[in-house]
Amino acid sequence: MMKDTMQHRLLQTTADGSHTLFVPGLDEHYHSVKGALTESEHIFINEGLKHSPAAAPAVLEIGFGTGLNAFLTLLEADRSRREVCFTTLEQYPLPAELVRQVNYPAQVCPERAADFLALHEAEWGRKVRLTPSFTLHKIAADFTSYRFAPASYDVVYFDAFAPEKQPEMWSQVLFDGLYAALRPAGVLTTYCAKGAVRRMLQAAGFRVERLPGPPGGKREILRATV
Repeated sequence: MMKDTMQHRLLQTTADGSHTLFVPGLDEHYHSVKGALTESEHIFINEGLKHSPAAAPAVLEIGFGTGLNAFLTLLEADRSRREVCFTTLEQYPLPAELVRQVNYPAQVCPERAADFLALHEAEWGRKVRLTPSFTLHKIAADFTSYRFAPASYDVVYFDAFAPEKQPEMWSQVLFDGLYAALRPAGVLTTYCAKGAVRRMLQAAGFRVERLPGPPGGKREILRATV
């Protein structure tokens, strides 16, 4: 049922000029319509990756989607010269023609357009070094049934569809598993600041902060730390 729903995805432009995708079957966007690029930079790069004290952070992303978070992470890894191993789970990869339409390279760093395509073209199921500072491991899997090795990651980008659209992605059992998968001082960030999500993160053992949301976007986001 979900696979059929995800077959139809429409390209849309958000308020900051960057693209997102709209899924009519879910009545849901992949990113904030207030600004896809602005949202990703703020929540996952500035409040997530840059907040991690790890010298060579292992990042886990829940939902590869358009590849925007991975692209921004690759660029930040190269800028900071901090080696990043980036693991991402995705059940519904984008078709190649849709990938080519997304405008992130043109907006962010036109000279790195080939790197954006390389993220999507990289082989699934194995680690692929795309730059000296960035290794990608794409896993075709259902997050709700995937089991992570304990203490394997330093940063989690929790970027699943909203709880009201995919409630099965937001459960106590899953947050407990992510807590166990993080190393000491590990960081999880998410755009969702709902009280129920905050309480589940706290019950898993995280210290949870409400932080200001991205400029022009959501009022608050959550950062959870081991």
